[in-house]
Amino acid sequence: MIPVTTFRGQCVAVFGLGASGVATAEALVAGGAEVSAFDDNPAAVTAAEQAGVPVSDLRSADWQGFAALVLAPGVPLTHPKPAWPVASARAARIEIIGDIELFCRERRAHVPAAPFIAITGTNGKSTTTALIAHILSVTGREVEMGGNIGKAILSLEPPRTGRYHVIECSSFQIDLAPTLNPSVGVLLNLTPDHLDRHGTMAAYARIKERLVASSDVAIVAIDDIWCQSIADTLSLAGKMVVRVSTTRRLNEGVYAEGDDIYLARFGEAEKVASLAGIPTLRGRHNAQNAVAAVAAAREAGLSPAEIALALKTFAGLPHRLEEVGRRDRVTFVNDSKATNADATAKALAIFPRIYWIAGGKAKEGGIMALAPFFPRIVKAYLIGESAKLFADTLGDRVNNVICGTLQNALNAAAADAADDPRGEPVVLLSPACASYDQFRNFEQRGDAFRALVRQLNGVSSQGEAA
Repeated sequence: MIPVTTFRGQCVAVFGLGASGVATAEALVAGGAEVSAFDDNPAAVTAAEQAGVPVSDLRSADWQGFAALVLAPGVPLTHPKPAWPVASARAARIEIIGDIELFCRERRAHVPAAPFIAITGTNGKSTTTALIAHILSVTGREVEMGGNIGKAILSLEPPRTGRYHVIECSSFQIDLAPTLNPSVGVLLNLTPDHLDRHGTMAAYARIKERLVASSDVAIVAIDDIWCQSIADTLSLAGKMVVRVSTTRRLNEGVYAEGDDIYLARFGEAEKVASLAGIPTLRGRHNAQNAVAAVAAAREAGLSPAEIALALKTFAGLPHRLEEVGRRDRVTFVNDSKATNADATAKALAIFPRIYWIAGGKAKEGGIMALAPFFPRIVKAYLIGESAKLFADTLGDRVNNVICGTLQNALNAAAADAADDPRGEPVVLLSPACASYDQFRNFEQRGDAFRALVRQLNGVSSQGEAA
């Protein structure tokens, strides 16, 4: 745990009692703050109280007595409208912050030089965060990884000299961290996402930009126009920017050509690593994750040889192109983390013969952007709320069937793929949708898919998920 001492002796409201909210309340108490924690979900309040968290009904609280409101990132701050605790805090003119902000204040107060690498972007954040942490760890560095992946940030070990905090940051978390200041900030890509919470693409991009704008070194992938513009703006402002790319050669920065990764300086390029034969880093999207991780590792002082060796042992993450089973020539792939069309495009670009399971709670834009990949799809099996919408989009361009549930879709896809006489068919769960219509989150959806695959007769497992 990281005790939050910067609010010692002050009263702090905490709203949202999921894992990060409970960790926040416990860290504030450990640091000497007086905490009043609450949630609109009575079960969450009861569970927190049983865990020893001081709870009280904030609806009847005197907000003038609080020094701050610490808000869980899942609670609306601005759109579609501010949650009621936000309105109460603003009326009392107290600051509204999140757990990432508390970490930043503790780091500055006690060990401002402690290495802090923060990663954001629309897609690839978790893989890049895990890959950076892996490279640092296997080369002998002490690493704490968390934030929007794995452990809540305040449940990690405290900052100290030589201890790297490698933290994934969502746009919601950045929005609640006004003094975010990583030693190295990484921005991977920007495509429309969470616009129901940010209003416009421009507003979403401004929030993401803050992470790299406030860092000592900004690593920016310049393969989309939003990130290209951010890199140019930061450079003009005098920020130290390391550009990375998978689409072009660079005179300065880190780029990928095919499977090879190059470090360019003063127009001269040196090959530093190869992704060939690393199944957990296949595809252009993972090349982007890898070049960003290589750039971050170089900023941490690692040699090309250390980085190249570490890349080869990366186990990958569950729900990201995770091979969960094989039956004869058919491979079953869990890509449940693909919750929008852009993420699904990465998977469709890899496999040439796909039995595609898609659907759920649709994101803005649907799947029309995936049309260039339709020739790779032998048949689509549609589930959830979006099934009819997706069926209309696919029309007669892709053979498709509305299956309703994940189990029905898998059974049908597995049977059809088994009868395919050509090549190496892949049954791919890459939904291009959020999971909330049928599952609590993408992890539960992916876990369900993995379990169902392994119940099929004749399937050999590809190893347990990390």
